[in-house]
Amino acid sequence: MEEMVGHWWHQAITRVTRQHHPAAAVQLQDMQKAIGIFFRAAGGPAALRFSPASMQAVGGQRHWLQKLAGSGQRADTAQLEPDVLALPATLAVFDDAQLNRDLYLWLAMLSACFVPSGDWIIDNQRASQAALAQFPGFAARYQALLQAHLAQRPNPVHMTGVGAQAEAAVQAALKGQGSAQLACQPQDVAAVWLWLSAPATDSQAGNRPANDKAAEAREHPAALTNKQRRRTQATSHEQSRNAMVLPFRAEALMSWSEMVHVNRSSDDEEDGNALNAANDMDKLSVAPDGQTLASRVKFDLDLPSSSADDTPLGEGLKFPEWDYRRAVLQPDHCLVQVMQAQHCRPFLPSTALRLTARRLRRRLETLRDAPRAVHGQDSGDALDLDAWVRFHADQLDNTTACSDTPPIYTRRARLDRSLATLLLADLSLSTDAYATAQERVIDVIRDALFVFGEALNAAGDPFAIWGFSSVRRQHVRMQHLKTFDERWSDASRARVGAIKPGYYTRMGAAIRHATGQLAERPEHKRLLMLLTDGKPNDLDVYEGRYGLEDTRQAVREAHAAGLIPFCVTIDEKAHDYLPMLFGQNGYAMVRQPQDLVRQLTQAWATLSRQ
Repeated sequence: MEEMVGHWWHQAITRVTRQHHPAAAVQLQDMQKAIGIFFRAAGGPAALRFSPASMQAVGGQRHWLQKLAGSGQRADTAQLEPDVLALPATLAVFDDAQLNRDLYLWLAMLSACFVPSGDWIIDNQRASQAALAQFPGFAARYQALLQAHLAQRPNPVHMTGVGAQAEAAVQAALKGQGSAQLACQPQDVAAVWLWLSAPATDSQAGNRPANDKAAEAREHPAALTNKQRRRTQATSHEQSRNAMVLPFRAEALMSWSEMVHVNRSSDDEEDGNALNAANDMDKLSVAPDGQTLASRVKFDLDLPSSSADDTPLGEGLKFPEWDYRRAVLQPDHCLVQVMQAQHCRPFLPSTALRLTARRLRRRLETLRDAPRAVHGQDSGDALDLDAWVRFHADQLDNTTACSDTPPIYTRRARLDRSLATLLLADLSLSTDAYATAQERVIDVIRDALFVFGEALNAAGDPFAIWGFSSVRRQHVRMQHLKTFDERWSDASRARVGAIKPGYYTRMGAAIRHATGQLAERPEHKRLLMLLTDGKPNDLDVYEGRYGLEDTRQAVREAHAAGLIPFCVTIDEKAHDYLPMLFGQNGYAMVRQPQDLVRQLTQAWATLSRQ
């Protein structure tokens, strides 16, 4: 009863002191597409991802009811970090839903123009001026947001001390009345919803090895994971007790009857209140235990001996790597080593897999002989809309001569196809996980490569198949399965059947190696198809935004070389990063791993007809 009354009182007093407007609330998930458009249009980095903001401490004057309820001390204001733009999950600041929508758009434009220098007020002033200069049509909406926000802010006249000076400085900066003479932080004033903060990036979490970050994500219980962004601070934890002394308090033991068996939780059990406790903290303190993940599992991550490892072919090739922080392509930064499995056993596919390969082979044989559409013809069966638009635009220019037979039609004809395909398969350690109850991801990939090779061999087009994994930048392994100069034979099938999970996913170097192989082909159309189960990562700095930016740059280089990159993935979170890497129409996501074979060949058939 006491707990029920306390819960009711907490809800009632919190509802009374709430200053938001639930009826006009706007959700971040509903505005995320528009936010992304405004952010990219303002010049924001493509690899920056959006995430719900965490509650941060704020200051300002509080009503006595707020003090009684303990509210008004925290707010989920916008925060900008090197790889994340954290925005409020729900905006109900104003009583007008349109103002709340405009606030999301304004924060997107502001963050794209934000250059942190250490002074919170000056940084936001400069970013606001730059955003309004870049989007002058948004000035009227910004003024409406500004007036509505100033009406909500406390009056500095009714305040005293440093808080009054800080509030006056913030309001003067919001009104554009010169530069602020007082340096203050977001926690010194009430929440400034039109501004954002840029936390320091030199926290311990940012300095940890990349493999520790990946391990942290794996070690978190699934029930405690959410997308809210939290700030961290570095701290140190030292053992203050003597490890050789075992304290024992005999006086706490009253009698033997009190020594009953109690079901105590172990360290591996989930704590149901851990997520709530994390949300109540301004910063999460991260203390290293003095041992990195690499040292704890060093035996598993070490390369095998030369006698047990695959055979290296050649001395290796050096490739550049893109560093987005300096906006420079680092020459000869990665070493790519071509590897080939030794002592490969003959690959014996199952009966069901042979039936699938036979069915897809017949389909591609039919596709090879089918007539294809030829665009930009003087006469044909249908209107070529793209050619018509170009022709009509040319006619608007008086200097262009008018043609009686404009090339605005399409017709179907049997033509000799000029197509080369390179399939690049991700063989990282994550493929050792089970995709179904019976098969691992690597088994599904092996079946897909076999069926793909059988189908393309029937189509008669030249193709190559490579696999890749990596252990830091000096050891990027390219697994030789089939090159363009080789026939699809029992040896190629055996190498496909011998693939096994490798190490990490340095995707940029692998794409550059594949681009070099494919760019030498004389065919008119060249497809670079990437098969993966996750985002780029490696043991060193190749994690998070760094790996995404390098992969994006490698895909750009492939486009510049005249190739058509396309990605097929089984990662459930691929929509968060693949549109930035390959474009909205440059990838396909497989919902069920067992559908990978069908999806891969369907993507190839679609691309080959374009």
